[in-house]
Amino acid sequence: MHTLDPPTVDRDVPAALDLVLDDVLRRRLDEARAVEGTFAADIARRVAAFTATGGRRRRSQLLWWSMRACGGGADETGAALRAGAAVELIQTCALIQDDVMDGSSFRRGGPAVHVALDRQYGTGGRPRPFGTFGGSAAILAGDLALAWADDAFTEALLRTPHAAELGDQWRALRTEMVAGQYLDLHAQAIDARSRRRAVRTAVLKTAQYSAVHPLVLGARLAGADERTVGALRRAGLCAGLAFQLHDDVQGVFGDPRKTGKPAGEDLREGKATYLMAVGRALCVRRGDSEGLRLLESVVGSPDATDGELHRVVDLLAAHGARAYVTARVEDLCGRAVSTLRAAALAPEPTERMARLLLDAGGVVPAAGTDSGQRAGTPRRVPAVTGGVR
Repeated sequence: MHTLDPPTVDRDVPAALDLVLDDVLRRRLDEARAVEGTFAADIARRVAAFTATGGRRRRSQLLWWSMRACGGGADETGAALRAGAAVELIQTCALIQDDVMDGSSFRRGGPAVHVALDRQYGTGGRPRPFGTFGGSAAILAGDLALAWADDAFTEALLRTPHAAELGDQWRALRTEMVAGQYLDLHAQAIDARSRRRAVRTAVLKTAQYSAVHPLVLGARLAGADERTVGALRRAGLCAGLAFQLHDDVQGVFGDPRKTGKPAGEDLREGKATYLMAVGRALCVRRGDSEGLRLLESVVGSPDATDGELHRVVDLLAAHGARAYVTARVEDLCGRAVSTLRAAALAPEPTERMARLLLDAGGVVPAAGTDSGQRAGTPRRVPAVTGGVR
């Protein structure tokens, strides 16, 4: 693999990350083939393809630009790119296993890994104790992705004097990701509806590993002081929460051709999202008992008809739940950008981070303005009575 210098990476961070990922995945695939051919073809190859061909590399880009914003350069490049590869692999683990747990059929515009495996072997209608053959095999694929992520991160640690701090951060990332996923499952099992619970789940499941940890890992690689790390942590928390709330809105209102998931999937699964908490609170505020009954009977029902789902979508829009959560997202993005700019980091990398954070929340700067000019000033989002803030 060619040696990459910081200016070269700066010009096209995703391309540089893909070069490193290609090297990492090639070596892991060779090892898998040496172990067992069928396992390599069915599992290892799918993990590599999923990682190599999908995603925007947003998390690993945040890591890179955070490192650059904190003064990192040539000495940190190799470690940063390998840490970025590890972040992409842990994302693969999370998505593959999340699709099994949620029963999602599609991911990134194609069949989910467990669905593809069941189609390959014709086992979709043959249940096992933990789902079909494809579901069980996909859990193993996620485990393999996590193992490869640890391998890549270990290679990163060998290239930096900040291994202890980075190792602590990596352990926190993995544990919080699992905790967030469990809270998501647990909320569906007990029909939890608390807005605090929804936010806590969003923070652990998405905000921390999607924004906070990549930003802090980059800062740690560059040897940033605790004040700088704290500022990046606060910015990441706001942006990561905005990302999850935006994703919740897209899960209900988004175009399946863009989201890569069937319309109404989140509603059928009964996900305990912030959007749904707001929708219920607004029904209470309006005294809309019929709307509440609609939410109770349709959300979480796998047998809900398309017509019933459309009625829920219309209700959430008409009562203002969509607008409220969208305003909340814009407010959080504004706070994230403001916090970044107040940290007095290197200007160009800071701007790159701001653009990535705004993009994660679906906030598009106006033409002719710098990124975050509109979102750079936090909005005051009015409180909604009924316990949602």
